[in-house]
Amino acid sequence: MTELDDLIKHLSMLPSVGPKSASRIAFFLVGSQKGFNESLSRLIGEIKEKVFPCPICGSYSETSPCPICSDPGRDQSLLCIVEQPQDVLTIQSIGAYNGLFHVLGGTLNPLEGIGADKLNIRSLVERVEKGSFKEIIFATNPTEEGDTTALYIKRLLERKGDFIFSRLASGIPIGGDLGFASRNTLMRSLRGRTTF
Repeated sequence: MTELDDLIKHLSMLPSVGPKSASRIAFFLVGSQKGFNESLSRLIGEIKEKVFPCPICGSYSETSPCPICSDPGRDQSLLCIVEQPQDVLTIQSIGAYNGLFHVLGGTLNPLEGIGADKLNIRSLVERVEKGSFKEIIFATNPTEEGDTTALYIKRLLERKGDFIFSRLASGIPIGGDLGFASRNTLMRSLRGRTTF
């Protein structure tokens, strides 16, 4: 196996990168300026040391706590529950939500061995018990796993207080992923969320 083959193999392990895309990226890197590759290599090498999960919400940050959790101007009565850290960025990018977030780190999936103990659920329950939340928004993906996870958490939290539970409204396709929703679709879904 050549160095180029090895690079293509490693690049194809990235999410949403198949063999053809990996090959295009590899050939781009071979033909790019040396400074670009060195800079990219340095950034990749240091990312795990400089970016880490926020101890409060679980979103990725370079500070502890993250800028969202430490912002006193955010609405402390709203908590939006998402599956992955990138979902926080997706919702933040539309500029229509000013509450707090909680990242689960995935969804319940017994077939793949992912139970409640593998997700960021215990800290969510503790956070809700200590907080002053009035509304809990489920922004899990509209999949069977996302819906099951939202329902499981709702049942856990119903015993902890008198909350309004809501779910992102229509606009995001069933089986879809938040990362692929357009800005307008996400904004409409967030503004038109329904009681859950």
